[in-house]
Amino acid sequence: MGSVYLGIDVGGTNVKMGLVESETGHISHFYSHDTASWRTSGHFVERLGDAIGVQLAEHKEISRIGIGVPGLITRDRQTLLEITAIPEIDGIHIIPELAKRFPNHVFFLENDANAAALGEYYFGEGDVPEDYIFVTLGTGVGGAAIIDKQVFKGGGGNAMEPGHMPSRNGKVLERNIGKNELLDLANAMRAAYIGETMLPSDGTISTTGLVAAAAEGDELALQIFHEVGIMLGDGLVSMIRILDITTILIGGGLSASYDYILPAVEKQLAYWLTPYYLKTLTIKKATLGNDAGLLGAASLCF
Repeated sequence: MGSVYLGIDVGGTNVKMGLVESETGHISHFYSHDTASWRTSGHFVERLGDAIGVQLAEHKEISRIGIGVPGLITRDRQTLLEITAIPEIDGIHIIPELAKRFPNHVFFLENDANAAALGEYYFGEGDVPEDYIFVTLGTGVGGAAIIDKQVFKGGGGNAMEPGHMPSRNGKVLERNIGKNELLDLANAMRAAYIGETMLPSDGTISTTGLVAAAAEGDELALQIFHEVGIMLGDGLVSMIRILDITTILIGGGLSASYDYILPAVEKQLAYWLTPYYLKTLTIKKATLGNDAGLLGAASLCF
């Protein structure tokens, strides 16, 4: 039996927490609370502390708690800087506040994509090397670099924000291939398309509909994912060249479209990169799915 840690995944929609067994990654006593009601209370961190308190009272064996948050934090991992989804907690010294409330416990804070990336190393399926780039595709585009099994923090503590790299149309990458933007692109391409397609023409294309159509070999659906793959691939080229890391893991809610995005991603990598990179290049789908944030938060305690 390994140790048990409390993992907390703070998201814009829900705050999820659960006990994670360090050897197996087994999650128990899962608890989820909607973020909005804690926000409207005006005491988000206090409500979070209440929920932590319940878990700690029930599970005396827990001594370490890991927390993943969606945004920018200080390099010393003590204070929240820019949490876009929950702006009212910007500037809060969350770790000192929680440590004061629970003096017999140790808390660890990390950006959620960084935490999820680390979780893949400890709990993901298959072998993951000690250096890899992790990119999440969802509402936005998040990322992390793990170097020597450690989160790469960069100079100020918030390295690896691939969603904010310049991309096409005078926009950053996530404003081109984030979930809503992907659907905007799909509806625009549908309006201009004259061939046969399963996709509706009334502006109601969904991500599940897109993936289903692509799975059937729908030409338009495949073209839409091809565009996404080219934009993502170009972003990956920059990351690979700057970090000299050639293992790429793709996760996040839109990773269901991975198989249909991949050919265009590979095309861009083959076009831009030299044999030095291509001979060790590996792109794979992250394996933790919806549990990535929670397992990643717990892995901060190792």
